[in-house]
Amino acid sequence: MTAPAPTTPDRPVGGSYDPARTTGGGLAAELDRLEAQAALSFAEELHLLRELGIAVPGGTVLELGAGPGAVTRRLRAALPDDTALVAADIDAELLARAAGPGVTLLVADGADLPLEDGSVDFVLLRYVLQHVPDPAAVLAEVRRVLRPGGRVACTEVDSACWGAADPSYPELAGVHAKMAAAQRTAGGDRAIGRRLPRLLRAAGFDDVVLRPFATTNDDHPTDAFAPQLGPQRLEPLVARGVLSLAELALAADRWNRFRSDPDAWVMLLGLTAAATAPAGRGPRAAR
Repeated sequence: MTAPAPTTPDRPVGGSYDPARTTGGGLAAELDRLEAQAALSFAEELHLLRELGIAVPGGTVLELGAGPGAVTRRLRAALPDDTALVAADIDAELLARAAGPGVTLLVADGADLPLEDGSVDFVLLRYVLQHVPDPAAVLAEVRRVLRPGGRVACTEVDSACWGAADPSYPELAGVHAKMAAAQRTAGGDRAIGRRLPRLLRAAGFDDVVLRPFATTNDDHPTDAFAPQLGPQRLEPLVARGVLSLAELALAADRWNRFRSDPDAWVMLLGLTAAATAPAGRGPRAAR
């Protein structure tokens, strides 16, 4: 099996995410993967987000890195009717797919948002910062647009604690390491989950907390994990020369063994760090 690397399409220039080259089958397959990923874990994520204050009656929620809207649509259904929802992404073509009733689309780089200071009540960055070459710049901009007392939530993975699988296949460790190295080379960081609290504190946020959430095949069919764990995720790395055909075949064989094992168990672990914007003006408010 391949270790999961959830992604969403906030792609500043130099970012490590390219939706057309993330999954075997190109853009159409990646759109399907993002939808399947949201279906798999959003219920657990939403439970956390509600605890962290995302339901702001009469307020504004900004989903930064919304991509094609797999989460946007679910957020709109979950939020109060009088909460304004803004979906932002740097990729206009992807973002157009997120259009729907009660959603405002905003094409923008996460490090340079065309929003007024203190104009947002809650910001969600879901699997975005792992692909951003300068997470500090994005978080500084998030702090600027949040009202004092507003909240930010950053959901990510960490390659060292992505989850657990039984049976596991140690012979795939080299494949996982190459996946992580390829993302680093492209300007990303698959180990960013552990750094989220420090990044938020360094950006000047208060009340920083870190909360895990888990999804297992006790609650979902094992095949529902295929978009994250299956070999299709590796095919673009073969085309780029990062992995060999033999490594791809090994990963495919181990995934097929796993999915056909009635006793197999898998848990995907995500991390959500949240914090509060302090009173006073954000770091870019005087520009």
